[in-house]
Amino acid sequence: MRKSFLFQFILIVTLLFITPGFLLFAAGARESRTPDSVELIVGAAMSLRDVTVDLAAEYQTANPHVTVTFTYASSGVLQNQIMEGAPIDVFMSAAVLQMRNLEERGLIHGQGRNLVTNKVVLIVPTGSTTRIRGFADATDNSIRLIGVGDPVAMPIGTFAYNIFTAHGIADEVYQKAVLASEVRQLLTWVEMGEVDAGVVFMTDAITTDRVRVVEVADSSLHTPSINPVGVVASSRHREEALRFVDFLFSSGARTIFEKHGFSMYQ
Repeated sequence: MRKSFLFQFILIVTLLFITPGFLLFAAGARESRTPDSVELIVGAAMSLRDVTVDLAAEYQTANPHVTVTFTYASSGVLQNQIMEGAPIDVFMSAAVLQMRNLEERGLIHGQGRNLVTNKVVLIVPTGSTTRIRGFADATDNSIRLIGVGDPVAMPIGTFAYNIFTAHGIADEVYQKAVLASEVRQLLTWVEMGEVDAGVVFMTDAITTDRVRVVEVADSSLHTPSINPVGVVASSRHREEALRFVDFLFSSGARTIFEKHGFSMYQ
C-alpha cells in the first residue's frame, strides 16, 4: 500500500513539472507553424496597375499571412518618395533609370533585377479619322493635340521623346503636346477624344476598346523599355520582400504577366 502511494505521489509531482514545459513547447510549435502577419508595401509604376492586382491575389493565396498593398505613381515620383524615406518595401519601376538612381544612393538592397519588358505604342481614339499612320506622321495637321508623358518624370515620356527625336520631329511635336503626369491619364485623354493621339505602353492600350494602336515603336528608337524590381534597403520586412520578388520570376507569375501583355526579360 505504501509503495502504491509513493508511486502515485512521484507520478503527480512528475506531471506537475512536465506539463507546463510540454504546454510551452506546444505553444512554441504552433507559433513556428503560423508566421506573423506581414504587410508588404509595393511601390509600382502606374503601367503595372492591372497586372499587380492579379499578382497580389496569386501570392496571397499561397502566403495567407502576407498582405500585399500597392501604391501607384509614375516611376519618377516613386523614386522621390523612396529617397524621402517612404515606407516602401519593394519598388517595381517602369524603366531602369529610376532603379539605377536609387541603387547609386544605396537605397536598394543589393541590385534591382530586370523583370519584364513592354512595348511603346502610338494610339488614337477608336473612331478617329486622322491621317496619322505612325509616329513619323505626328506633325500632320490633322493632329491638333498629342498626349505625351513628362519626359523628366515618366519613363513613357522619355521613350516618346526618344522616338520623336529619332524621327527628327521632336520640336514640332512638342509644340502641340499636352504633358501628362501618369500614363493612365494619357490613356483617358485619348479615350475621351481630348487629344487626337497619345503615346502609351502596349499593356495600357490593350485594357480598353476605346483606342486603336496605330504603330508599335521600333525598340531601336528608344531606350530599353524594361521593368526592373528591387527590394528597398530600408524595408522592415526584407526577407518577405525578397520572397515576393522571387515569386515575380516564377512560372505562375510569368503566366500572369504574359496575360497582361508583358514579356519576361531575357
